[in-house]
Formats: sequence, C-alpha cells, structure tokens
Amino acid sequence: MSGVSETAPEAAPPSGEERETAGDGPPGPVHPPRAIVPRWVQLVLLPLSVLALWVLAKAAGKVLVIFIVATLIALILNPAVAFVQRGRLPRGLAVLTVYLAFFLALTGIGLLLANPISNQVAKFSRNVPHLVKQSNQTLANFQHTLNGNGIHVTFIKQGETALQTLGDKIVKGSSSIVTFGGGLLTELVKAGFDVLLVFVLSVYMLLYGQGIGRLVRRYMPDGDGTPADDYPTLVQHALARYVGGQLLFSVVMGTTAALSLYIFGLIGIFPDGQRYAVVFGVFYGLMELVPYIGPIIGALPAVIVALFTDPISALWVGLLFVALQQIEGHFVAPQIFGHTLRINPLLVIFALLLGLQLHGVVGALIALPILSVLRETAVYLSRHIAFERWDQPPSGLL
Repeated sequence: MSGVSETAPEAAPPSGEERETAGDGPPGPVHPPRAIVPRWVQLVLLPLSVLALWVLAKAAGKVLVIFIVATLIALILNPAVAFVQRGRLPRGLAVLTVYLAFFLALTGIGLLLANPISNQVAKFSRNVPHLVKQSNQTLANFQHTLNGNGIHVTFIKQGETALQTLGDKIVKGSSSIVTFGGGLLTELVKAGFDVLLVFVLSVYMLLYGQGIGRLVRRYMPDGDGTPADDYPTLVQHALARYVGGQLLFSVVMGTTAALSLYIFGLIGIFPDGQRYAVVFGVFYGLMELVPYIGPIIGALPAVIVALFTDPISALWVGLLFVALQQIEGHFVAPQIFGHTLRINPLLVIFALLLGLQLHGVVGALIALPILSVLRETAVYLSRHIAFERWDQPPSGLL
C-alpha cells in the first residue's frame, strides 16, 4: 500500500480483571461493567417511577398484600422445590411433594406437642373449680380486711360465686354475644378465603418459578454468573435467613418462658407454673411470631391463671414477662436478627411501625421479609449500577 507498511495498533494494557485472570491459577469471575444511569433518568424517570409505585400500592390495597404474602411463601419454599426436582421429578410433583411434606411436618409437630399440652389442659380444666373457689376466698379475705379498716366495698355477695356471676352476665348479654359471634364468623370466613387465595397463588408462583426467575434476571443488571451474584438466589437466601432467625427467636423465648414459670412453680411463687409450663411456653413462643401484640397476648394466660390463684402471684408473673420482654428487646432480638437480617435495628423498628400503620398486624408480619428483600436489592444494584455524575461541566459550551 504505497510502500508504507501498516502496523498493528498498539495493544491496550490489560485491565485489572484481565490481570487477575491472566495467571497460572484458575480464572476468577469476571464482573460485568456497571450500567450507567443518565442524569435525565435520575431527574425525571426515577421520581416518577417511585410516585407511580406508591399510587399503585395505595390503589391495590389488600390485593397487593395478598400477592406479597403469596410471593414470600413461594420464595421461601422454592429452594425446597428445587431440591426435590433434583430427583428428576416434574416441577408440579415437586411442588405437591413440598406442600405435603410441609403439612405433614406441621401435623407431626402437633402430635408431638398434643399429648403434654392436652394433659396439662385437662389438668387445668379439672382445677378450674378449685381456682374459682380459691379466688372467691381471696376476695372474701380482702373484703373482710377492708371492712375491718372502715372501707366498705362489696366484692362478693352472699351465695354468689364467680362462675354464677359470670353465667348471669352471659345470659343478660346473650344478644350482644350473638351479634359479636355473627361478626366474628363473617371475619373468619373472609380470613379463610384470603388464606385459600394466598395458598393458590403461592402454588402457581412455584409452578412458574423458573420462568419468573428468568424474567427477573432479564430486567436486572447482569451478575458475574455465580450464585453469590445471582439476584433471585440472593433474595431466597435473605428470606431463608429471616425464617431461620424468626423460628430460633420463637424457640428461645418460648423455652425461656416455660423454664422461668417452672422455676416459679418450684419455689412456690406461682404453683401452677410447674403444672402448665409447657402450655404457657408453647403459646408464648407462637405468639412471638406476631410483632408488637404477640408478647402481650402470649403472657395473658399465665397472668390470668395466677390471678385466680393469688393477686401477688399474678404480680410476680407479670413482672416476669416484663423482664422477658426487656431481655428480648435488648439482647435476644438484636443478637439473633442482627446476624440474620443484617439490617440496622432502627430500620427494623421503622419497617415494623410502617407495616403496622399501613396494614395492621399482617403488615407488621410481612414488614421484615420485605425489608430483607429490599436490602438485597439495594446491595445488588449498588454493585451493578452507577449514576452519572452531576458535577461534570456540559461539554461544548465554553
């Protein structure tokens, strides 16, 4: 070519990732370049997207909550479905197997706990007349003490017992009870329909889980191809950590409550605590799954039984559960959820309050799983998305 030899362009120096893989050792994962979000998208589309999502969430209301609950259940069970599928089962049979195993496990746990719980419940039912008699005697002694000090207050009338008084109140308020029962039945039917809808939706999401995963990967920034940088896998791991932490938390608190009440029974502070420790502990542990109101509801049976026995015993039992809740809030919960959720406690409190404000107890129940998913989403996007800088001067003006 006109006597001038063409020389190959000088090779560019290898990048840092290429230098890492250009050795004798095995090549490491090659991270794809970050996607740059232009300034006009940051200024216009992102605020509009957030506003549109908020309007959609407000309009959807309960329907959105049902879909979120079904999605969370499907994400939690999807690893088990994938594990069963390794045995070359069709996905539909794998989903059926996982749900059958789940319900069988619940049944097995119920059968294991049924015998001690039923024995203690039967013992408690046989002990109710004695508790009522003892309560009436305590009230009579208290009334006698007040009368002796010149304070005339009537707690018990002659010939009446607590059960008789309660029966009279029930008979007089039968119409109110019927009205309340009808409303409660209506709410139970609605709740049952919602639970059935969640179950059906979660089954469909599991059946089409692989397609949903491919769709999510298509619209999310590309990872490096490893499970540690795969967005759907990271979300499932986050939910698995939440479930494990919540179950561990409930077991720890339920066991602590049962042992504490048993010790109260041994030393004579609350004699019935030794008899019904298993029932009270199981109930308290289950109620710990419900944020905010769960610990209060879980403590009520033990406090009520103690109140039948002796008001001083009820005071000690109430103080015991207050102490347990303080230990729970300041030590147990931060230690467990700090390692599982990996989220600042202030964000956890804010998420629970926001969920409770928006959708009540159900909103508080799903607040932490949603927060776990949002955390993994933010961490994943921060690795693969960069925003165009705003301090760059416009080119070509000066």
